Formats: sequence, C-alpha cells, structure tokens
Amino acid sequence: IRDDYSIQAGLMPSSNVFDIGAYCQRMERYLGDQDGVARLFWRALSFGVDAHQYQMRKSGEAYVSHPCLVALILVEELGVTDPATLAAAMLHDTIEDVEDVTSEVISSIFGKHVAAIVDGCTKISNFDGDRQSFSKMVHRKIFAQASSRVEILLVKLADRLHNLRTMDAMPRHKRQKIADETLAVYAPMSGIMGLYALKRELYDLALIYKFPRQGQKVMGVIRKLEKLEQAQVICDDLKESLIQAGVEAEVRLKAKGLWAYYDPLSRILSRQLENPLEVLVVVDGVHSCYQALGVINQLFPPIPRTIRDFIANPKATGYQSLHSRANIRGRNYLFKIRTSEMMADARNGIVREWLTQRTVPGGFPREIREMLGILGRDDSYRDIIAASGKKEIYTYTPKGDCFSLPRNSTVLDFAFKVHTEVGRRCLGAKVGQQQVGVDHVLADGDRVRIITREEPVRFEPEIHQLCQTARARSELSRNFRFRRQQLARRIGRSLLEQELKRYGMPLELLEKDEFDHILEYYGAEDLPALYLAIGQGRQRLKELLYEIKNGLYADRQTLLPPTGALNRVYLETLDQACIKLSRCCRPAPTEKGLLALMDDRGLSVHRKECSRLKGLKMQREDVLEVRWHLKNTRVRKRQNLLVLDTPRNRLFMMLSVAPLAMKIVDVDGLSRQASAGAWDIAFEVQTLQELKYVLQHFQKGKLDYEFALEQ
Repeated sequence: IRDDYSIQAGLMPSSNVFDIGAYCQRMERYLGDQDGVARLFWRALSFGVDAHQYQMRKSGEAYVSHPCLVALILVEELGVTDPATLAAAMLHDTIEDVEDVTSEVISSIFGKHVAAIVDGCTKISNFDGDRQSFSKMVHRKIFAQASSRVEILLVKLADRLHNLRTMDAMPRHKRQKIADETLAVYAPMSGIMGLYALKRELYDLALIYKFPRQGQKVMGVIRKLEKLEQAQVICDDLKESLIQAGVEAEVRLKAKGLWAYYDPLSRILSRQLENPLEVLVVVDGVHSCYQALGVINQLFPPIPRTIRDFIANPKATGYQSLHSRANIRGRNYLFKIRTSEMMADARNGIVREWLTQRTVPGGFPREIREMLGILGRDDSYRDIIAASGKKEIYTYTPKGDCFSLPRNSTVLDFAFKVHTEVGRRCLGAKVGQQQVGVDHVLADGDRVRIITREEPVRFEPEIHQLCQTARARSELSRNFRFRRQQLARRIGRSLLEQELKRYGMPLELLEKDEFDHILEYYGAEDLPALYLAIGQGRQRLKELLYEIKNGLYADRQTLLPPTGALNRVYLETLDQACIKLSRCCRPAPTEKGLLALMDDRGLSVHRKECSRLKGLKMQREDVLEVRWHLKNTRVRKRQNLLVLDTPRNRLFMMLSVAPLAMKIVDVDGLSRQASAGAWDIAFEVQTLQELKYVLQHFQKGKLDYEFALEQ
C-alpha cells in the first residue's frame, strides 16, 4: 500500500502532509505486516484509500487521513488490535460518503461482521423531519446496533475524538453543535465504558469550543495550579517519606483538567473546584499500594470517611486504585495509589481485554449491552447517560451481595438492579432498621431489603425522574407507555364505533374480511393497532370513515356527516401517565363539558371555554368530550383546598358539617389576620363522587376557594 499511494494530508493535526508509508510502518508495529493475521485491516486500508482518493476534508487534507487516524486512535490510545474493528474504522465513512459503496459491497468483501459495524456507524438516509428528531434517530440507531456489537460505539468514540482534534476548519455553528453533542452523549458514554483518558480529552476539547473565553480562563487557573510551589513541596516530602519506608514509587502532581470544572446538570463551566489537585503514586505491586497508603496517611492525615479501596472492590469497568483525600494547609488534595498495570486499565478500562480475549470476569459486558439496548429504545437517552455517568455508591443485599449504583439512586433503582420482576413489584424497602418508600435516596454502604407484593405496582410518573439507572427508567417508561396504549386503544375503539353509528353504518363492517384491505392501506397490523392509532391522534377519523364508506359501504345510503356533536368517552382513571389536566384552565374531572386532545403521550384535558383550546385549528373529529364515572374513579392522592378571605369561626363551622367522606388531615393558616385570612386544607377522599360532594359543600357555603386536583 505504502508504495502505491502518496497522499497530501495530515498525519497529525499540526502537519500538512499525510505520509501513507509512515502510517503503514506505524500500524505494522502493532499489527504485523500485510501478510499476517491482520490482513483484513490492510485490505480495508487499501479499499478505503481507493474509495476516498478524490475526497478532501474542509481543512484541505485528503479525506482518507480521517479514517486512517481513527484506526490509529483505536490502536494506540485504546489498545484495540482486533482486525475486524480496525477494518470497520477504516471503512466507517464509505457507505455514507462514497456513492458506489453499499453495505452489500462491504459484506461481500470484508464479511458480515465488518459490514454490520460500518452500517452501525452510518447515518440514517432519507429522513423526513426536524434536526432534533434526526439526531435522536441517529443516536438510537447507534446504541441499538451497538448493543450486539459494542465495536460500533468504540469506532464512533474514536471518530468523534479525531473530529474534535481537527475541528478548527469547521464553521462556528457546526463546532457548537458537535461540542454540545459530545458533552451530552459521547464524553459521558466513554466514562460509562471505563475509557477514562478518552472521556477526559473529549470533555476538554468540547468545552474549549463550547466555552471559548471562559475555557481559556479556567485553563489559566489549571496551569497556575500545576506550578503551585506548595504542591511541589508536598510531592517532595512524600517521595522522601516513601524512600525512608522502603517503598519504591513514582510520585507526580496532576491538576484536574477542564473536564472536572464542568457541571453537566446545569451545563455551566465553573472557575473553582473543591479538589483541583491530585497526587499520583505509582508503585510496583499491590502490597506496595497499601504500604504507600499507610505512609501517606501518617504524613497527611486523611479527611474522615474519604479513603476508598478500589483494589479490593474494583469498579465494574475494572478500575483499580486506592484513594485518600487530605486537607493540607487549607487546600484539598486527592492521593491516588496504583500499579503501572492499574494505570493502563484506568485509561482503557477492560475494553481491550474484552475485544481481544472475549472473556471478561463479572457482569460488565452484559450490563453495557443491556444499557445500550435501552438507549436504543428510549428517547430520553441523554438523561439516562447523564445519570449513569455519575459517581457510584456501593449498596448491599441482606446476604452481602454488592450492587454499584449511580449517586442519588433510589430504592426502586436497587430493586430493578436485583431483578426486573423485583422492581416491578417493589413497594418499598428496609434500609438498615428503617422502612422507606420506593423514592428513598440510598447512601453509600446502605444495606437494603426490598419489600414486594404479588401483583405489579402502579408507579406514578414522578418516580421516573428520581430514578438514576437505565434499567429502572426504561422499565418505568415501558410501563407508562403500556398504560397509555391501553387507554388509547379503548378510546380509539369507542370513537370509531360512535362515528360509524353517526353515519348510520353497521359495526359489523369492522369484522368483514374486506376490512383487512383498510388495515393494510393504513399500515395497521390488526384492528387493535388501528384503534391505537386513532386513540393517539395519529389516524384521522374523517379520512378513515371516507375509506370505509366508499370501500365497504359503497352505493348504500348513509346519514349526513355530523357537524357539531362531539364523540364522548367515559373514563375511570386519573392515571397521570395517560391523562394530563392542563394548567392553562385547570379543569376538574368532577365537571361536565371537558374536552380532550389525543396524542401518543395520552389525553390533554381542557375546559370547553379554554382560550388555548379555542386558538387551535381542529376538526370535530380531532377532539372528544370526556366524562368520568365518578363513583368508580379512585382518588389516590391527598388533596389541598385553598380557602381565601374567610374568618376562622366561619371556616371551622363549615368543616364541622362537611361530608363524612372528607377525611381532614391538616388545616394550615396562611395569614395572621384575626378577622379573615387564607387557609390551606389538606384532606383525603376515596372517589371522584366524594370529591364532588366536598366541592359542592364549599360552593353552597359561598366560600371563596381555589382547587386543583392532585392526580
């Protein structure tokens, strides 16, 4: 290869010439020559050079330099020597950027495995929609396919790193977009994979482009910390103490990079950090690690409860080290003690071992694949990645089994970590001797015993945002989606049947064999699927009725199309996962004349006179009237009634003769006026019928009050 091609491009970002011969020699040091076991990569290199030979990058470099350097990053920085992965890295842009190259071509030359990796790295084509939806589709495709071939994600991470290293030639808006995407997806994902060196560089490069001015200021602070005289004295004192203790060690000071100053939750870059400096101590063996820890603790007494032993208890990614924090002359320092082998693993996690030996101890590969599968199905993948990238806590079952969870994880996270069915049936837990609910936030070292019941629990949507693990969030999302779809099918069936009656067409039309043609025309697998599309507002009733009338009821008399009357649906649930009582007009389900809009998130309920509703352009079939079966609808939550400008005696007289169904929990005075004031009444009722009686009672008493239902 190196004799046949001479390519003008950059071998490194600062160079102007890409020397293909030098590149081949460099790769041969890791993979062997072109007749060896890595010949699959060498064939891919030759193919890639030929495919991209007339293409140039915006920087003016030959395009083939990009896939070449992506493969080099995988080899040199991630320790990946798998020929198929490197071949795919060399070919990852060919399907997208070279007209004659297809997945079938790649498969026929390099095999199905390489073709699958390349296809997983290829963007979706022919997409009709906005940029945000397109971005979601691209990432979900990557995660879904990476769940079976993690190599896809490794290639994408190396691809993103090289793009960031060479991003100066791109326009400003493009740089900002790539930086945002890196901070939200790729940088935290590399941390989850245990690729900590890659994670830090992705963050650092993206932050420089995201916050150009502030980033430079923080970098100035970091450079000053690296030259701090006090820190150098600490390192020198530690070296001397280790020598006196007979411990051979390398000691060096390291200031945390730009990545440590970024807060992913608020998406801001801070100029101060509580623990900005690290002292890295590298020794020759595990025994020496603990000796060095003793020396450090004697010389610099640790901050209580800050010593962490990741050697005896490695992280799921394979990370091992001893950590100790000390406050020395008013400044916090983090001491990290490890062997040179642990240093290499800290950079690459266990990914290299995973790809080369295919036998990695523990459940890390299974958990990564499971998480990638979840990310491929869930639109909230950014939130899941952010939560999973948090620092870990270690929790235990009563039998002593250890579970690593993201910080701020709840009892429900723990339950789903134990088993999916345990999570679905979780009522709460005993943490130590205290009984707590599913939303209780766990602390490091907690001993947790899950309390379950036989039937699945109906969780409220609020718990979804509190959960931190991918599995818990995914299972909750699936449960909420199932509940929404159940309601949507029932609504869709009711609407279609009502419309058929309005037109005077028999319901038996839905059971005819010819109705299969209607289903096929609208892309519905069966009648329940059509009901679902109607109930979610995706299928317009007017169009569907037109097809039924002209296809199955042609040449027969029908009633005139209705003009004003709305279809009506009766409900027996206040499930917040399916029904939203809009904030704009605050409807109460005890009222009549409520209207609802349908979409895939459920029903949005409004009062008939709602100004926002009137401002929407809708046809009669796009909106429905909703009423609740008051006696059959449970009210599960405590309610609050705000009574305004009412004397104390008057209020308590009304409460004394309130309906028996009203169980008063608390009465809180909100003002100090003796004559009249505002009062917050907390109470419980069993059903909507009982709630209606309570509200009517205060209406008859002519009290001025405000009420919004707690679903």
